Amino acid sequence: MSDKPPNPEATLPVRAHDNPNIPNSADGAPSKNALKKAQKDAEKAAKKAASKQKEEEQKAAQQASADVDNAKDNYGPLSTGNEVEITHLKNIGEEHADKVINVIVRVHNSRGQSAKLAFLMLRQQGRTIQSVLAVGDDVSKQMVKWAVGISINSFVRVSALVKKTPAPVESATIKAYELHIKKIYLISQAQQMLPVQPKDIERPAPETAEEGQTDASGAPVVTLKTRLDNRVIDLQSECNQAIFTISSAVEGLFDEYMRKSGSRKFNTSKLAGAATEGGAGVFEVSNYFGKKAYLTQSPQFYKQMLIAGDCESVFEVGPVFRAENSNTHRHLTEFTGLDFEMVFDNHYHEVLTFAENLIVFVVTELLSRYEPEIAVIQKYFPKAGDFRIKDNKALRLKYLEGIQLLKDAGVDTTEQDEFKTDLTTAMEKQLGKIIREKYDTDFYVLDEFPMSVRPFYTKGHPSDPNLSNSYDFFMRGEEIMSGAQRINDAEELEASMRAKGVDPSAEGFQDYVNAFRQGCRPHAGGGLGLNRIVQFFLGLDNVRQATPFPRDPQRLRP
Repeated sequence: MSDKPPNPEATLPVRAHDNPNIPNSADGAPSKNALKKAQKDAEKAAKKAASKQKEEEQKAAQQASADVDNAKDNYGPLSTGNEVEITHLKNIGEEHADKVINVIVRVHNSRGQSAKLAFLMLRQQGRTIQSVLAVGDDVSKQMVKWAVGISINSFVRVSALVKKTPAPVESATIKAYELHIKKIYLISQAQQMLPVQPKDIERPAPETAEEGQTDASGAPVVTLKTRLDNRVIDLQSECNQAIFTISSAVEGLFDEYMRKSGSRKFNTSKLAGAATEGGAGVFEVSNYFGKKAYLTQSPQFYKQMLIAGDCESVFEVGPVFRAENSNTHRHLTEFTGLDFEMVFDNHYHEVLTFAENLIVFVVTELLSRYEPEIAVIQKYFPKAGDFRIKDNKALRLKYLEGIQLLKDAGVDTTEQDEFKTDLTTAMEKQLGKIIREKYDTDFYVLDEFPMSVRPFYTKGHPSDPNLSNSYDFFMRGEEIMSGAQRINDAEELEASMRAKGVDPSAEGFQDYVNAFRQGCRPHAGGGLGLNRIVQFFLGLDNVRQATPFPRDPQRLRP
């Protein structure tokens, strides 16, 4: 027997379960309803836990799937040994629709719409085309993100499906098609901060030279100076690509016309041992192997010496140097000359007519062969498509007839009447306007200039000692060429030189004069300025816009 007192709770009935939430029946056992409820609660909890676990497993699987880039081989730096056939943007047409092509282009700009969609504007030689990059079988989100991060102006190689657009893409130069990108590889990365944005270059150069201005839309105004300082980017614009296509065409058409006429091309020296044709406008090479040399002002002497050498018809395309401190819209210290010289049978007008037909040929062929390029330039320079030559013939007037037109318009021509000075630039422009209104042409010739304003090698007029057998060509009222019949007799040439204050026995002139002592046929010719022809034909504001890397008294770079 235990001597401990009895426990009063020991006499209570024992519970049949351990869950305090399940009530006991009268005899202490859990009720059936309570057991069913507990079982349901347990099942719900188990299902909830299983569902949560499955959801977490799915999320983990999705994350793992997202980390796998199914397009990893379709973008990135271009690797070697990956050759494909390349299509130029300018050639995209109907035959490419719904086909995959490869292009090498610059990224003009990019715009990410979402993680799965982006638009890239691509550019090649000024032409632009819209491209679409959308997540799909060939494109991943990582690929979209990478492509949008490519710096503007970088070169890429793109494989894309060409699709016709439902409506013209007004922001692109190629409006009827767009590219649906399947692959994009980086060829050459442009620096992140460009000195000037290509999109800002696309607007016309302003009249103001003041830096730091903005236009009405708030976009930066890029002056001509800034454009020339950053010429490599400036040349990439749609307009400049077209301008220099025209420039190349002018040179090619000049060459074509001269060769078809039977003329031969020569390349004469640009270094001379003495300053000729005046001297003041000549660049000196201070140390030419211990002596002085000079950059030639023109190939004039050499052209005439070739004629004296029985070459009969010659031409040249090459640099011309003028050391003149002229800071105007049409003067350069270095430009490209289109020079020609040829013999004639009876009268120098044979050569004059030849030269007139040359310009008519160049202009009419430009208008017919290069209509798309002219249309592009016209968006920036409205006069580009409005160059007129009435009846495809040159208008030829005598110098004094031109002076009379100016007089009739109220212009003071006193000094010109007295043969003291040549036409001023303002007079030339005024005469150009008068002639366009009166004769409906932008190309005309003035013949028989005063002898006082022409160089010493110019042949005098046969009946008027005040005049000469010389001529100037004009486009839109500005000079593009000066030419004349040349003196072909040595004694006459020496007399003309002395009359102009030039010593024919001086170094640099002896070889030139001696070229005519063995006889030389009568001849004439002229020198055209390529840069000016392009400027005035297209109606550009400045000759520097028609010159890849212009040189003037203020500029020796880039």
